[in-house]
Amino acid sequence: MDVLTLSRIQFGATISFHYIYPPLSIGLGAMLVIMEGLWLKTGNPVYHQVARFWTRVFALTFAIGVATGIVMEFEFGTNWATYSRFVGDVFGSALAAEGIFAFFLESGFLAVLLFGWDKVGRKTHFFSTCMVAFGAHFSAVWIIVANSWMQTPAGYHIVGEGMHARAEITDFWQLVFNPSSMDRLFHTLCGAWCAGAFLVVSVSAWYLLRQKHQEFARASLKVGLTVALVASLLQAVTGHKSAQDVARNQPAKLAAFEGLYNTTSNAPLVLAGWVDEKNEKVVGIAAPGMLSFLAHNDFHMPVTGLKEFKPEDRPPVTASFLFFHGMVGIGFTLIAIASLGFLYFRKGTLPERRWLLWLLVFSVLGPQFANQLGWFAAEVGRQPWLVYGVMRTPEGLSAVVKANVVLTSLIMFTFIYFLLFAVFIYLLNDKIQHGPDDADLIPSGKLARPAKN
Repeated sequence: MDVLTLSRIQFGATISFHYIYPPLSIGLGAMLVIMEGLWLKTGNPVYHQVARFWTRVFALTFAIGVATGIVMEFEFGTNWATYSRFVGDVFGSALAAEGIFAFFLESGFLAVLLFGWDKVGRKTHFFSTCMVAFGAHFSAVWIIVANSWMQTPAGYHIVGEGMHARAEITDFWQLVFNPSSMDRLFHTLCGAWCAGAFLVVSVSAWYLLRQKHQEFARASLKVGLTVALVASLLQAVTGHKSAQDVARNQPAKLAAFEGLYNTTSNAPLVLAGWVDEKNEKVVGIAAPGMLSFLAHNDFHMPVTGLKEFKPEDRPPVTASFLFFHGMVGIGFTLIAIASLGFLYFRKGTLPERRWLLWLLVFSVLGPQFANQLGWFAAEVGRQPWLVYGVMRTPEGLSAVVKANVVLTSLIMFTFIYFLLFAVFIYLLNDKIQHGPDDADLIPSGKLARPAKN
């Protein structure tokens, strides 16, 4: 394979593996705030036990996430040096803000969150938990801003020509609030909340199946199922808003998502099917007019088809179609699972329905697959552009990196990442098998003191 293909595979593989962990950290961070807040509000020691157990899982996820994210920083300068030179002014601002205002905020309070349970007061510890969660969310803001600028660049002008051309910021706030950043941010955060919530639900359902730590499991399920239901419903709402943004700013991407070749009024929304690229059509089940309505809030508004664009400007249609519909399908499945779980939990009959408990155990995989497919759809649908409408993907490649070097590093990274994943699964399983500590039901030290009114 050529150096371009290998570099794309390498970056896609490393970021895909890394993207397992940040959504979990963000989602678990939000869950910890709720769990510890419930303990402070109710005084129920079970919520103290719940918060401490999931804090340990959060710490493991955070550590692996940091370790796996470092490689991407180097790949910008090695495999994609021309791109890095072009966007350095833009990405430098966003990533510097992420490091200074988000990562240091999160990691600075992390020590108090992990080790301060018996050393600081309740309110101080809860404040630290909130700051860690806020830092995780704030970190996502700047990463999404940088990535969204690649999708819908704004607030810049081009300085220089040819190989020496670079994008220079003219308006920092236009960069931050570029046309797609906020819609994509909220959609991404909802996916992260789903990831954290369904992990809590999965482990808790496992305990109920094994009839272990049942009071802990019920308390965790109460929080987990509530967040899972709310987040999965919000995911559908924010997904709709994000799709409307794509219709406005990246019409070729939306057309690829739906396999729409001809500009069509009353455009159909494909519910299930596949793309026949040879005959330029989709074979499957479709709802007439729904794509026009979802894109423009009007059944009769035309939706731009792929034939409006030159063949070299079209995204890969089949891949975009499959990634997008896979994400949507999983998203609605998660809504159904969360709704069923929440309904039977409220009725008090969930432990009796073992089939549903098994479904909840495996539901942890749903947000992970949906998040990955969503990212694939967004990035593949942007092709052939590295910066949409400005720089094509081959133009960002480093001039001096050779294919054999990229292949060697790809093999090495794949091996290391498999080891890290094995370590993560082993340690996570060890924590789950050990379960919550009974000692955490009786808070000790300064945390044992009743809160002042």
